[in-house]
Amino acid sequence: MSTLHGKVALITGAANGIGAATARGLAARGVRLILVDAAAEPLAAVAAELDALGVVADVRDLAAVQAAVDAGVERFGGIDLVLANAGIGSFGSVLATDPDDFRRVLEVNVLGVFHTVRAALPSVLDRKGYVLVVSSLAAFVPAPTLSPYNASKAGVEHFANTLRVEVAAQGVAVGCAHMSWIDTPMLGDSKSDMPAFVRLLAALPSPLGRTFPVTDCADAFVVAFERRRRKVYVPWWVGPLGWLRSMLTTHVGARMLDRIAAKYLPQIDAEVAALGHSSAARNAILGP
Repeated sequence: MSTLHGKVALITGAANGIGAATARGLAARGVRLILVDAAAEPLAAVAAELDALGVVADVRDLAAVQAAVDAGVERFGGIDLVLANAGIGSFGSVLATDPDDFRRVLEVNVLGVFHTVRAALPSVLDRKGYVLVVSSLAAFVPAPTLSPYNASKAGVEHFANTLRVEVAAQGVAVGCAHMSWIDTPMLGDSKSDMPAFVRLLAALPSPLGRTFPVTDCADAFVVAFERRRRKVYVPWWVGPLGWLRSMLTTHVGARMLDRIAAKYLPQIDAEVAALGHSSAARNAILGP
């Protein structure tokens, strides 16, 4: 029997992609689930499939997240595990990115992580549980056209590191996950809306441009919950890039990215202009 059997997990961004896949992996190990997402219909489907508590909430709204946590605690008695996973992205250069889209990415990806952790932390502390914050390879590598996403993922990495120091003495463990390109609906939107983005990925040296199955990510996250890991890398080679992050921003390290940006950034910005928005259409559910 898994060491996770009977535990209670809160997962944000649970309606699809990494959140839904991880929920399935945890459910298979006997974990009871509180699933949170802003997309009501797909969330209801996943919750019904896994016999989970599904709560529609925008992670930008602390009161809504707190209500989801309170509902989960009332139903299951407490929370042992947290996956702060909800996240969105945008398209285009700094100049081409709509300021409202930039703000929305930071609010969902950073403020949403804080709200998730802040709401669940009293119960997690009580149960000496584990929190896994989802960052990205984007925290290490300054990928062109992704400035708000890069900034948000670097920010939540440091948030996780700070949280770890604060709660270690109270028996709570904190992990931070860094992934390369994962085959999620968010990445699929980017590829379908931005042909130049697909060409940019193809121009990256292998394996930086590869896309990996969402199950790879979910499997790694389940192991992280079982072993209360500090760092999670999907795939493994993302870890060494984290160690080399300072080199990647030197004149020598940045040459490859400079060349790629010079070639593909104007193409992506032209596609952003043609679309009339710098955010994926699915983000419209979040409103302003």
